[in-house]
Order: sequence, then structure tokens, then C-alpha cells
Amino acid sequence: MADAPLHAVGVDLGGTNLKVALVEREGGIVQSVSRPTGAERGPDHVLDQIADGVAQVLEGAAPPEIVGVGIGAPGAVSLDRTTVREPPNLPEWRDVHLPDALGPRLAARGVAVDGPVIVENDANAAALGSAFYGAGRPFDSFVMVTLGTGVGGAIVVNDRLFRGSTGAAGEIGHMSIDYEGPYDRAGVSGAIEAYLGQRFLSHHARYQLLARETHLHQTAGRDLTDVTPQHLHRAAVAGDPAAREVLAWAGHKLGVLLGSVVSLLDIRKIVVGGGVSQAGDYLLDPARETIERFVMPPMLDGVEIVRETRGNEVALLGAARLAFEHHEDRPAQG
Repeated sequence: MADAPLHAVGVDLGGTNLKVALVEREGGIVQSVSRPTGAERGPDHVLDQIADGVAQVLEGAAPPEIVGVGIGAPGAVSLDRTTVREPPNLPEWRDVHLPDALGPRLAARGVAVDGPVIVENDANAAALGSAFYGAGRPFDSFVMVTLGTGVGGAIVVNDRLFRGSTGAAGEIGHMSIDYEGPYDRAGVSGAIEAYLGQRFLSHHARYQLLARETHLHQTAGRDLTDVTPQHLHRAAVAGDPAAREVLAWAGHKLGVLLGSVVSLLDIRKIVVGGGVSQAGDYLLDPARETIERFVMPPMLDGVEIVRETRGNEVALLGAARLAFEHHEDRPAQG
């Protein structure tokens, strides 16, 4: 008789909403739920929301074995994948040991899990999801860039995350492209996040286009106060030259950064995800053109920038993948 399919639970912990999914190793998401994080109510409430989400997604589903719960969380995560340290957008969190915090909560809700609770940085989780279920599948090794509220990054080598000496490798958003440039949220001068993070990009677009003729004056509020990257994308699709110029400016900055990444790592495949990446080729074509000027000619062979098309699903899938990897590694660990 064939082995029963393996299942795990994936959690994508965001500052506004958290998503939970039951994932089958080969087939992907079986079912999922989304709940308000309620971050302003403190860590205990958020942990209860996670436990409630896990119980909800398993209600009525009875897979024979849940090999673990994987969680993609913002901010720094300990090397042993147990502790989240002062995550952004989660007030009052210091060092939270998630297995200890969630174990009793899951048990109180009658949730039986056969494996551990494993936590990983959210960009790393998205990269794992891309590697096994998304745009990264054709590549053994690639760099993931996530463009959202901030700019995240992850490094995949031979289908495994490269985590560095403390688990913090891949913080591409805080790499500088101009030491005299604007400051990002972490205080790094000229970091790529200070150009492509959603708030920063929206701010730049507003001041660049305030006096320009553009469709955005009809869609992005008075004096463009409501402009977002999504507005820019829609205007660019509609043929708005001004919106296309802003996205090309952003793509140029991205290409400058990625040139340094390729030169440092000799990894030539780049997967770009996150909400801002929905601008597609209006953003990525300028990046593809620019990167050629920032990489030595011998290293340009095979350089490719692709967009992750599965959206936020890859974060859930990657979180579950953490549990599958742990299960698969057990024989090797003895």
C-alpha cells in the first residue's frame, strides 16, 4: 500500500492579518483561513489567533499525520528556528519562543501535531515556497526578493535556504546602493528599501508626479495623497507615460542592487515577489536592462529575473515546507 500523503500546517504571520493553511506535500494548499492579527492587543492575543487559525483549518479535515507547524514571521529569527526577536509591526514582542508559546494553546484546542513548531523569517519562507511550488521550481539556486511594505530577501542554494552564521542572511532590503541616499526603516543610508518599500515608492511617486499630467490625478486622491504602487501599475497598463517612468526608475534601482547580488553570490537566477512586483515587466524590464551594466560580462551568462506569480500563497507553502524538510531530514539526523 502506498504511503499516506504528508500534511503540514503553514502560517504566514503579518502585522495586519495572519493566514493559516493545511498543505499536502505534493498537491499544495488543501484549505486556508485568514484572521486579523490584532497585533495592537499584544503577543498573547496574537498567539491565541494563531492557535485558533490552526484549529480552524484542521476542523473537519482528518489527515492521518500532521508532520509539523511552520510559521513565517517578520523580523529576526534565531538560528534554531524557535524564537522571534522584536518583529516589526508586532508591538510588545521581545523574544518569543513559539514552540513553548503555541504548544499548550494547540493542546487546549484539541489540536494534535506529530511534529514540531518551526519558525523562519517570512522572506525565507516565501523563498522555500517558490522553490518547491512557485516560480523558483526550475532553479536549484536562486535569490528571492520580496517587494512589499519593506524589501526582504532570501538565498536558496541547491533547494535549501542559506541562513548565514546566525540565521539572518539575505537581508537584501538593507543593502545600500548610495551611501548618501535616503534612510530606510532600519536607519541604513541609501538602502534599496528606501527606494522600493511601498511607503517610500509611493512618496517618491507623489512628488515626481504632482505637477505632471497623469491619470493618477483621477484615481489617487487630491494631490496624489493616496497613490500606491498598485495605482502606478494600473495607470501604466492604461498607457500613462508618467506612471511608467516612475516604475522604470524603481526598476533601475532594483537592477543596480541585483548586479551586486549576482557579483557577490554567483547566483544568476532572481525571483521577485511581493505586492509591488505586480507591476510586472514595467518594473522588471528596466531591472533586466540595468543589471547588465553592473555585472562583469563573464558573469552575465544565465542571468534571469522572473516574477513570482503565486502571490502570498508562496509564504504559506514555504512555511509548511519547513515542517516537511524537518520530517525528511529525520533519518539523516538519526
